[in-house]
Amino acid sequence: MRRATSPATVRCRKTGPLESRIEPLVRQLLVQLGENPQREGLRDTPRRVAESFAFLTQGYSQRVEHIVEGAVFSEKYDEMVIVKDIDFYSLCEHHLLPFFGHVHIAYLPDGRLIGLSKIPRIVEVFSRRLQLQERMTVQIAECLQDILRPRGVAVVVDAQHLCISMRGIEKQHARTVTSEMLGAFRNQTRTRAEFLSLIGLSAARTAM
Repeated sequence: MRRATSPATVRCRKTGPLESRIEPLVRQLLVQLGENPQREGLRDTPRRVAESFAFLTQGYSQRVEHIVEGAVFSEKYDEMVIVKDIDFYSLCEHHLLPFFGHVHIAYLPDGRLIGLSKIPRIVEVFSRRLQLQERMTVQIAECLQDILRPRGVAVVVDAQHLCISMRGIEKQHARTVTSEMLGAFRNQTRTRAEFLSLIGLSAARTAM
């Protein structure tokens, strides 16, 4: 099984005002596209784009261990925990175009639980970077595995990619589904099937 970059080893971006470094680059891009960045409609566009990219890529400067600090606790509960339909927005690293959709996550506790609100926050850490959907799916699963050491973790991501919808092949209704199953979800067919049923998917659609 491939190993995603650990959340602890992801390189944080440079400190300092990121927007001030992006803004002149956007202005130059507008010039190269044949536009006049001084005209009324574009005058504030470099600043807006810089602020937008700083927000959409803030996952580079976030650390998972800081986000979940104090939110992992001991509890004798060993049934499946599912948080589904988590909205996410990310940027495809190939074209810098958005892809977005829903993440469904489950884990089988082994004496340790995590505060439910922290699971969507973990999704945000990895989605707010330049991403591949496949990589993001693995990173979320392995992050939870590292934090909780559960008996199993399952992650399914269902997304629409604008690099497919608005350019290239231009298929507006195409969706991409990726999954990562660890532990019992990988090894036990019934456990995996129960999770997929509870999130409204069939095992055939997410076959490994």
